[in-house]
Amino acid sequence: MASFSSRSPLARNDAEREVLRGLVENIGYEVMPFKTAEEKVLGAVPTEVPLTITATGGKGLEPTLGLSESLVGKGYSVAPHIPARMVSGPGELDEIVSRLESAGIGRLFVIAGDAEEPAGEFHQALDLLRALKERGHHFKDIGIGGYPEGHAFFPDDAIDQALRDKAPYADRVLTQICFSPETFIRWGERIRSEGVELPVFAGMPGPVSRQKLMRISASLGLGQSANFLKKQQNMFWKFFSPSGYKPTKLIRGLVRQLGQSQTSITGFHIFTFNELEAAETWRRELQQASRAEQ
Repeated sequence: MASFSSRSPLARNDAEREVLRGLVENIGYEVMPFKTAEEKVLGAVPTEVPLTITATGGKGLEPTLGLSESLVGKGYSVAPHIPARMVSGPGELDEIVSRLESAGIGRLFVIAGDAEEPAGEFHQALDLLRALKERGHHFKDIGIGGYPEGHAFFPDDAIDQALRDKAPYADRVLTQICFSPETFIRWGERIRSEGVELPVFAGMPGPVSRQKLMRISASLGLGQSANFLKKQQNMFWKFFSPSGYKPTKLIRGLVRQLGQSQTSITGFHIFTFNELEAAETWRRELQQASRAEQ
């Protein structure tokens, strides 16, 4: 477990150890619905790890819905991404809801999506969230997006207002990638002070090689994760060592600050880029390290 050095422990005292244990027990993975995704999940990920399944603009919602149905049938807790701008209208939304409820899927992650032109009347995530409520959906857990470092196309005040508007329709916030504990803490304290008290899952990359991310970020239509990388490449690469990236240092920084802060950060949302074996090995090492520090 070389990534968890005793010379720089993840937690230094009982309060930090309590924070660490809580975070480690609330880790979920983001999965891209590629052809090999199901095989990789089944081969590496235990069913107790919750999953979100991204949606790719170039392929529509079918790969997302199909993989979600298959994985929930094998015992996983799955939340498909539903980009509002990819849904053509109330009729298609009703079909999606019926299909997911029939499959036993009780979780969703609702986002606006990156399509330049909406497929119908749902322009923003809030539009789709309102439509879901009007239809009396039975989903037990709906996630919405958070942007600790802002958004490439919208000012911070607009993003903050959108989060406040969406919060009453949601059960949790899953954030975009951020590398700074201080930024996470400042943002988390601000949104909570503004009345958003939903549990927050801090978004970060899982263990991944630089080469893998270069291939992904050079591709098109891979969803929010890759779009973030395409926009933020120069900033992103400075966090890499020659062997790749692991979020351990970021987690250490969060653990050392969360106990003294007023945020609702309760877990981690890991952008795996489908490197699921590496992500699961890292998660288990993190889990073991958190127990060893008790």
